[in-house]
Amino acid sequence: MTDTELIAAATAAAAFAHCPYSRFRVGAAVLANGKMFSGCNVENASLGLTICAERAAIFAAVAAGCKSLSAIAISCPDAPSTSDISHHMPCGACRQVMAEFGDDETRVLVQGIAEFRLGELLKHPFRL
Repeated sequence: MTDTELIAAATAAAAFAHCPYSRFRVGAAVLANGKMFSGCNVENASLGLTICAERAAIFAAVAAGCKSLSAIAISCPDAPSTSDISHHMPCGACRQVMAEFGDDETRVLVQGIAEFRLGELLKHPFRL
């Protein structure tokens, strides 16, 4: 699976986002155990029940029995082209979930921004 294919899958997933409140589509695609899984953000009128694209994709992988995350791609097609990096980055909850199934070297590809290592984005994840 190439980085281009992973980003393309994240972009395609964003088209399915349910975001009537924020109108901010996000798509994600993860590579776990050599297989690709995608997800999109799904908002709910009770905002606390909303799920981010990154977690939707990771949970799809876990539901399929794939618990070893090696890469994740994120696409935010509604982020203004002049917006700063913060409009494209995964939230803290998503970073913590990534740490549950990845490690410090897990690649995080943020479309149009850069490639990061999870250890850069979450320096001290909670671990049991």
